[in-house]
Amino acid sequence: MPIETYRYATCGGINTMSGLLVWYVCYHFVFSRMVVNLVFYSFEPYTLALLVSSTYSFTLGFLLNKYVVFTSSNLKGRIQLFRYFLSFAFNLMLNYFLLKFLVEKFQWDAFISQLLTTVVVIAVSYFSQKYFTFKIK
Repeated sequence: MPIETYRYATCGGINTMSGLLVWYVCYHFVFSRMVVNLVFYSFEPYTLALLVSSTYSFTLGFLLNKYVVFTSSNLKGRIQLFRYFLSFAFNLMLNYFLLKFLVEKFQWDAFISQLLTTVVVIAVSYFSQKYFTFKIK
């Protein structure tokens, strides 16, 4: 296994597990059965938990990927951050729609649904980060 893949798996595992922990705490304790109604949208507790955990994971994930995993990338930091944000935004939307689909259409438990969507997002994220965000010129 290439060292970059090992580092990605290790750092990604740390980021994923801590992000899931933040999601779980937010879902069960912070936003427990709370629906936030805005003029344009009502946020379910699992969606609010996703937004909070994604903010946390974005920060930790970028720092780990930049300084531990993809250290050989010669792109400027601001370019990496912008590309990471684009990749993150795509993955967040993918996560949101998959989570919403599994919870609302299949009536699955929100945490189990989040675990399954995480697996899909991890695969998409690895390739977008390796070949787009932190690519080597």
